[in-house]
Amino acid sequence: MILAPMQGLTEVLFRHVYEQCFPGAIAQAVSPFLSLTHNLQFSKGEARRSYLADVLPENNKGSIPLIPQILGKEAEEFVQLAQILYDLGYPEVNWNMGCPMRKVVGKHRGCGLMPYPDEVRALLDYIMPRIPGQLSIKLRLGLKERSEIERLIPILNDYPLANITLHPRLGRQQYGGVADRAAYGELLPLFKAPVIYNGDICTPEEAADIRKSYPKTADLMVGRGVLYRPTLPLEIADKAPMAVSDRITHAKRFVRCLMREITNSIPYQEAQVRKKKEYWSLLWKSLDISEQEAHRVLRASGIEAVDNLIEVFIQ
Repeated sequence: MILAPMQGLTEVLFRHVYEQCFPGAIAQAVSPFLSLTHNLQFSKGEARRSYLADVLPENNKGSIPLIPQILGKEAEEFVQLAQILYDLGYPEVNWNMGCPMRKVVGKHRGCGLMPYPDEVRALLDYIMPRIPGQLSIKLRLGLKERSEIERLIPILNDYPLANITLHPRLGRQQYGGVADRAAYGELLPLFKAPVIYNGDICTPEEAADIRKSYPKTADLMVGRGVLYRPTLPLEIADKAPMAVSDRITHAKRFVRCLMREITNSIPYQEAQVRKKKEYWSLLWKSLDISEQEAHRVLRASGIEAVDNLIEVFIQ
């Protein structure tokens, strides 16, 4: 079980708390991306430490084991950043070719790169001989149409990639609609590298169905499902749903620990409010409350009001 990279959500703060509450439930996490659009500001001094804070090994002690992710298409910068990450002790880095955010796609990054197979080949030709560790890739079915990944697969198969994570949606879908599992099943045998499934795994039954339907799947990557249902990795490992009352008890404990860590780690109350609401907008679904009740937290002003309301719901 792998934790998906989600900007602003699956950062080191979250990974620490999750590992403390559910030790060993998630075997690995892919970090939210490090962007190459910072003009090499990661190359030295305090700027490097700030830029790399989420993946620095000293910040990740006692956390979920990590694979750093890079977003970008600047070949020389990619190699330089990858070398820094390998030097930190990471054996593998992941290349993000799946991000569907408009501001990313508009800069010809993330899945905005998928319609350009010749450019992908040129980048891999430059990168692969120059990095000392493994490279994995996360991608979608394409930006606008599935034919984009069909043109990419023969290119990807020419390189010794550690694995491919496939989220079977198009970039233009963002996170709407449903993941196209049938398309995933058709594409799975075409890859030479091991393939990890990602997309719409929110229950243990869905995970079991993917395993059964596509037995060549190397692993599962779960993102929002862990926020909707924090016990999900435990349930997938046990191959059995947990009693609802137990799920809610675990979820309350996790939310309590996460909110406390936000208070302790983020110095400014306005930032604390933003971060708590960001998590709460997903985590409330793991609790025995209505959407109307949950929205009281999202409408609240000030840290005291937010904390008091959350405390009522997790008692």
